[in-house]
Formats: sequence, structure tokens, C-alpha cells
Amino acid sequence: MWLKFKRDWEEPESAVTPEALFKQRRNIIKGFGVAGAASLLPATGHAASWFGGDDEEPAAIVRRALNKTDIPPLHNDALTPEAKAISHNNFYEFGTAKDDPVKNSRQFNPNPWSFTIDGLVEKPLTLDLDDVMAKMALEQRIYRLRCVEAWSMVIPWVGFSLSDLLKQVKPLSSARYVAFETLYDPEQMPGQKSRFVGGGINYPYVEGLRLDEAMNPLSFMAVGMYGKTLPAQNGAPLRLVLPWKYGFKSIKSIVRIRFTDVEPPTTWNILSPHEYGFYANVNPKVDHPRWSQASERRIDDAGLLGRKRIDTEMFNGYGEQVAHLYKNMDLTRYF
Repeated sequence: MWLKFKRDWEEPESAVTPEALFKQRRNIIKGFGVAGAASLLPATGHAASWFGGDDEEPAAIVRRALNKTDIPPLHNDALTPEAKAISHNNFYEFGTAKDDPVKNSRQFNPNPWSFTIDGLVEKPLTLDLDDVMAKMALEQRIYRLRCVEAWSMVIPWVGFSLSDLLKQVKPLSSARYVAFETLYDPEQMPGQKSRFVGGGINYPYVEGLRLDEAMNPLSFMAVGMYGKTLPAQNGAPLRLVLPWKYGFKSIKSIVRIRFTDVEPPTTWNILSPHEYGFYANVNPKVDHPRWSQASERRIDDAGLLGRKRIDTEMFNGYGEQVAHLYKNMDLTRYF
């Protein structure tokens, strides 16, 4: 018998935008003024794709469909079209331009894949990803993604709760933080081979969370998006998704998770500590040293000339679920 427990961040099913209405709106925008507006754009194929809707880019890895339970979203946002979500990426292991990851990841092979969970735990494990996916109940969760660069998307991720995974290794009482590490494979990731291509980062990319952040019900391990397995440029085959934090905290292509009693180093904090803190919570009141974080450019089904500029919400709109984690903290200091 299947039992479903409603969680406090779920929206009622009645709040979901009807599929027919969503498709109708998209088709209207696709058909309105496309030819005239496109003539104003730079003569690049990528620019044209912003008007094109959901046509998929060629991918090196075959993405397979995933069986999942659809969880009603907290917010009633329109989805970012899949074609845009998989072609506008920050994944410096494949290059620093937004379209580098999709172009430079076509030789990336995420199969087979295993990852390790160790450190301050009773039962360290090395897990085969296919086994994990077969055993875990997969959910589709529609989350907002807010980049520190002040653009945002709304993406349907497929995966499972991070806490459900971490509980398997039985963390010791001394554990305070969880550290994450991306695959280090310069032969497949050109940005790791060349500091010029990879933005001067010392790889592998590392990230970290406090233990209570990692165990929060919103923390999610994604193995897919838009109903299929992840494409390489979006972090195949396994990535973190933390909707209340800036996107760079959601580390991609994970090979190691380690419990520790000290705050772990994080890549962007190492590279530029005055610009990127350990917490990186979305906060419209704390500007980046070089730009405002008060608003964001929502990447949706509109074209280049019609993209929305919207106000950024504290914790990206997930304050009810996560604000208690930072009670009595000075978020201008712990940014």
C-alpha cells in the first residue's frame, strides 16, 4: 500500500498550473513576433535558441526516462524550458562561457559511476549509483535555482532527499559538517586540464554544508531533470540541489561525501573569500561586492528582449523551511 505524507513545503495539487494552460502560453509566445525580434539578435545559433522553446541540444550521453513521484511545488512558477536549462550553465570543469559546458562535455562518460561516503560515520560506504537509484524512491521536485550572477531558473529535478542517503552511513555524534567533492578527471574535463579553460580554479571542486543544512528536507540529490537522467553539462550523473542557496553551492558530478567536525573548504570561498562566503544563502539585502542581489533575471519561455526582472526573495522564497537554521546569526557576516 502506498502512503503519502504531506510535507510542510508542499503546495496543494490544486495550485499546480494546468499542463494545457502552460503549453498554450508557451505556444503563444513562440508564435508571436519571433521572426522580427530574432532579426535584432546577434547572428549566433545560441541566441536564436532563446526564442525556440524546448528543442533539445544534441547530447553525448543518452538520457533515459525515470520513474518518479511528482511532488507539487512550493511556488507556482512557470518552468524554464528544458532547452535553456541545459544550454545555459556554469560548470567550469568544461569551460567558463555559458555554452561551454554543453559543447565541451560531449565526450564525458558518467557510466559506470560510484561514490564514497566516509569520514565521521559508523558505516563508510562506496555506492554504485545504479544500485542507489534502484533502491531510492525517486521524486520530482520543482525548485527555483538562483545563480549568484543574478539570473534564475525554475527546474523540475528528479532524485531523492539527501538526508535519506546520509542516514545510511550512521553519522557519529562528533560530525558537524558535510563536505562534497566533484570528480577529478582532466582527460574528460578540459577545464581541469587547463587553468585558462577552467577559470584558474584548483580542482577538484569542493563544497560543504553544516550537518543541519544537509539534513534539511529541502536538500536534494538529483539524478535527473525534466523526467530524464541528467545531461553531462548539468552535473551528471549525481549532483546536489539546494534551492535556498546560490547555485554554486549545488555541486555537480559528486564522487565523495565526507563527514567532518570542522568547516570544510569550499572552492569559491578559497578563490575569493571577500565575495563568496561559506553559507551563500540567497539574500537580497547583501549585495555581491560588484553587483546588486536585490533582483534577478528569470530565464523563462520569453526571448532575449522579453525576459523578466523580478525581485529576489530572502532564501529564494524558502524562508519558511530554512530560516530557523540561521536564527540569531548575522547574515551580513555569515554570507
